[in-house]
Amino acid sequence: MDLSYWEIKTWFTKVDFTIVGSGIVGLNTALWLKNRFPNSQILILEKGILPQGASTKNAGFACFGSLSEIIDDLKSHSEQEVLSLIRKRANGLLLLRETLGDEAIGYKEYGGYELFPKENEELYNSCKEQQKDINKLLSPVFKEDVFSFRENSFNFKNIQTEYCFNKFEGQIDTGKMMSELLKKVLSLGIKIINNCVVESFSDDLSAVKIKTNHLEFQTSKLLIATNGFASRLMGEEVKPARAQVLITKPINNLHIKGTFHLDRGYYYFRNIDNRILFGGGRHLDFKTEETEEFNQTERIQNNLEHILKETILPNINFEIDHRWSGIMGVGKQKSAIVKQLSNNIYCGVRLGGMGVAIGSIVGKDLVDLIE
Repeated sequence: MDLSYWEIKTWFTKVDFTIVGSGIVGLNTALWLKNRFPNSQILILEKGILPQGASTKNAGFACFGSLSEIIDDLKSHSEQEVLSLIRKRANGLLLLRETLGDEAIGYKEYGGYELFPKENEELYNSCKEQQKDINKLLSPVFKEDVFSFRENSFNFKNIQTEYCFNKFEGQIDTGKMMSELLKKVLSLGIKIINNCVVESFSDDLSAVKIKTNHLEFQTSKLLIATNGFASRLMGEEVKPARAQVLITKPINNLHIKGTFHLDRGYYYFRNIDNRILFGGGRHLDFKTEETEEFNQTERIQNNLEHILKETILPNINFEIDHRWSGIMGVGKQKSAIVKQLSNNIYCGVRLGGMGVAIGSIVGKDLVDLIE
């Protein structure tokens, strides 16, 4: 790139902190850096025209885990680990709401529901049997019972007669959240460069040299917040996981309100602007969905439409308005990776599909690592 003296001087000289990724984690990292180091020069590099990955492409669930997901997590994590994960998610959601305000992010607490497929009575019975134990486990965080069972008042089809209800779950407008975060970051004088891809970097102890697709420059500290794309830049165990989503056109007199988990959370849907937003199905083809490519597959899209027609909106005419996909960062463990990689390089990645819940707190934790 043929840069002028002014461009080099204004954007790429005396950079104290460079953040890779302008998603939830990257923007919150910038806010916490400016709070802690008010006179610092902060630069954010983003490879897309908008934040890539999942930050602007998620379903907008303000949740911390369904009953079946928590039961499943207890098979591979200790009770203390699971409680710690849920506490971090709950605290992260509070931090997000405190940082931006409920109105600014369109926060609505309609509650969350878990639906159980008619053919999976074993899962349904298991959740009913363990409900009290899980409520007891979560009592130190919420101080009262989280999960209860209710009759199917939304008239969904092909599910068990009751679903599990969680009154603490909410929903947000993802676009409003990211717009508000960007506004807040830019108001503090933090600079964002879009369409800038980091190709390599090296830490020489005194500074970090960064090579992008446009230019090379130096920064005092480098913070990686690319989540699902992290494996491109570092050796940590993070795998990309694509989530496919669709949304209907507006539906007259839509009676559904809330956030809904179906079939162990592999499917999820919600109301928004008199529409139904519906995503998931990754478990139908894990290998194909382990990709950084934004796209949809016929198999999963057909499956989503079938469930929409037969289970969620039976006897209701609807049309699909739009489809998209997002890329999450996952791994064998549910906890995020927040660590120092070298003298001047840090990372906050592998949010495991819980970016809305923990993105704010991962950004704060990342900044707390800096001496």
